[in-house]
Amino acid sequence: MLVVTDTTPINYLVLIGHVDILPSLYSHVVIPQAVLGDLQHPRTPEIVREWIATPPSWCTIQSPQGPPDATLLYLGDGEREALMLFQELGADAVLTDDSEAYEEAQRRGIPVLRTLGILEEASLHRLLDLPTALARL
Repeated sequence: MLVVTDTTPINYLVLIGHVDILPSLYSHVVIPQAVLGDLQHPRTPEIVREWIATPPSWCTIQSPQGPPDATLLYLGDGEREALMLFQELGADAVLTDDSEAYEEAQRRGIPVLRTLGILEEASLHRLLDLPTALARL
């Protein structure tokens, strides 16, 4: 399963020590170039900046190749690139916690997974203890 993520799910999963569940749930995760910039930002927690400095093999950094989608200009750069990459790559889902990106994905019929849903799915696969993960979140 190929998924494209925006900033928030990766950020939260790194912060609570559960980013390693992603390759168990999804075979490959694509991080848009704009999201890479967010994850490297000086105000981003150091642990997140350290993680993205050497992304794991199951994670690819990629920019959309097509022209910008004018209908997505109201979204942040990371959310816009995530939705564009979903389309370009024929991905299976988008990971986002952003409300506007979620609503836009829903309008387009794009499957969306949010951080809480990812944690719940990981719990069902016995990859983590949900109450503990939620407490860390």
